[in-house]
Amino acid sequence: MANLNIEMPDDLARSLEGIAAAQRKSIQQLALERLISLVEDIPERRAGSPAAVLRAMQEAPHPTAADVEELDALIAAGRLPVRARDLFSD
Repeated sequence: MANLNIEMPDDLARSLEGIAAAQRKSIQQLALERLISLVEDIPERRAGSPAAVLRAMQEAPHPTAADVEELDALIAAGRLPVRARDLFSD
């Protein structure tokens, strides 16, 4: 885990200490939670966003050709037959 030192005014530090104490957390826990929420609120980082899908496609594990063939076979096996009705015959 990387270390990051942030300089801030004393009154802000005291306010953060008070908020952390009220939530029974350390200042570090409070700061991490808030910073994580900032990152998660970035549209490009949200699950399902185009950027997130692209990242998932580029990250391991990558499916093998055998994996894709197995998936195709399972999809085909799960298909239901289509029944065509002649709506205009009387």
